[in-house]
Amino acid sequence: MSAEENDQPLRRSGSSLNFKKLVPKLLRSGSMKNLFKPKKHRTPAEVVRQTRELLLYLDSGADAGRFKRDPLIREQKGILYGVEDSEPVAKACAQLTQEFFSDDTLRLLISCLPKLNFETRKDAAQIVANLQRQQVQLRLIASDYLEANLHLIDQLITRYEDSAIALHFGAILRECIRHQVVARYALKSQHVKKFFDYMQLPTFDVASDVAATFKELMTRHKSTVAEFLAANYGWFFADFNSKLLISSIYITRRYAVKLLGDILLDRSNTGVMINYVSSKDNMRVLMNLRRESHKSIQVDAYRVFKLLVCNQNKPPDIINILCANKSKLFRFLDAFNIEKEDELFEADKAQVMKEIEEFQSTPAACSGLLFKPIVV
Repeated sequence: MSAEENDQPLRRSGSSLNFKKLVPKLLRSGSMKNLFKPKKHRTPAEVVRQTRELLLYLDSGADAGRFKRDPLIREQKGILYGVEDSEPVAKACAQLTQEFFSDDTLRLLISCLPKLNFETRKDAAQIVANLQRQQVQLRLIASDYLEANLHLIDQLITRYEDSAIALHFGAILRECIRHQVVARYALKSQHVKKFFDYMQLPTFDVASDVAATFKELMTRHKSTVAEFLAANYGWFFADFNSKLLISSIYITRRYAVKLLGDILLDRSNTGVMINYVSSKDNMRVLMNLRRESHKSIQVDAYRVFKLLVCNQNKPPDIINILCANKSKLFRFLDAFNIEKEDELFEADKAQVMKEIEEFQSTPAACSGLLFKPIVV
């Protein structure tokens, strides 16, 4: 055995002695204590309070450029939606909801949302959407909070004017409209008229989002919508026809005619439907839509047109128009088909044609041809 090999055990022994001396020092050091010290667990209420402090800081005019995807916002999302395979805990969700609406957190979040980066804005929108459905002691406290702070709805609607943040605010607005008190306020406000302009915005994604929100507003709370339409029939459908149904933008016409059918076919709006299909001006709009080159618009316009034909209380001028255009309507309907064979559709169309065949002119003066000859 060489001398060098004889020295190795001594060297190892010396290293062991040094390590034994070092361990107590490490254990006494603060860094080693922190390594073994369990991380403090934040309660849902604490997460919200700390988030509120951050939002207050941003709302005061602080530069948000240094903030990345905020961990507090992400932690709230994890509590409400669950993390990976774990399901959300009802008690934790209730605690978070209670704290969120106990102070000014929603207003701060709406105010600061444009200052956050894209991923954090998306997380924040999902949090607010989820909170609208959370019950605390069988109460939707989000509804109570919004009823006391309805001015926030004005801010949400007008945010559609900024395409960079429109989709996030649109997602929040749709969830808030789940509450009837919010829908009633939005319909009674002057902001409801803005939807007719927002649906024609040049950005496709934003215009589509506006259409989704407008549909939610006009179809979710049936009694509220029926009350609104009865009181605002004149200007509402005048704008609906002139700004949406005859818009130069295809997607606007597409969404509008589909929404019109949804509104008029709802039983809650029977009185409104009868008024609409009894109008000669509305009939002209519908017939022009029936001549659309886009099949989807044709099909949805047909849904409304057949209401007009089957109306048992048609005014004389509408009957005369239909009589004067019988042959053109027959040629048009005979060639009108949907992409897939549908026996129910064919039976329905046959009934419409039968109704037209039975029309008889009234003594009132005939109003003449409704539209130019249709090429089929």
